[in-house]
Amino acid sequence: MNRNKKNDSDSQVFVIDIHSTENYSWQGTLEWVDGQKGEAFRSALELIRLMDSALNKGDNNNIK
Repeated sequence: MNRNKKNDSDSQVFVIDIHSTENYSWQGTLEWVDGQKGEAFRSALELIRLMDSALNKGDNNNIK
């Protein structure tokens, strides 16, 4: 069994649009290709948290 191979149903596709880079961080929008959803982010950390919550949406340990 190959544990490193992920099921295609577990993957997400995002489009990241960086609008500006103020205060040594990124500001922009994150769009889900499959879900037709978009969300603005104000820092690189917030971007990572948005992507993590989308990938772990069934997990109860999400950081929001």
